Amino acid sequence: MWILQWLPNWLFYLMFFAGLLGFAATYLIRFIPIPAIYIYKTPIQIASVILIAIGVYMSGAISNEEAWQLRVKEMEAKVAAAALESAQENNKIDNKIADQQQQIREKQVIVKQYIDREVTKYDADCKIPQEFISILNKAATK
Repeated sequence: MWILQWLPNWLFYLMFFAGLLGFAATYLIRFIPIPAIYIYKTPIQIASVILIAIGVYMSGAISNEEAWQLRVKEMEAKVAAAALESAQENNKIDNKIADQQQQIREKQVIVKQYIDREVTKYDADCKIPQEFISILNKAATK
């Protein structure tokens, strides 16, 4: 609630207790011998009931807001833990990809050396043998 951001919490508790005191005071007014004060009994009771209602409602709102804030903090902690776990898993994946790329580079070097060695045999004929094509296809699939 927007009002909880502007007003301190103790103000609503004060309203509640002021309402209780006002309501209790209206029952004690009849013992005061001044009749002019007895005229204000009904307006004081109405104001007291309104203060009690506002105090109770806002106390519930404060309690609800605190519960939501606690839940937000729990979720933030879970998100932080998930982010840390995600970063660790990303490092593992990066290392695995780097290893696979290194293996691919090593295989490429071996295939290039083999091709260079085999090309010199068949370079004079200008004929592409079937085993050269199969080696090239095998290198392309890995």
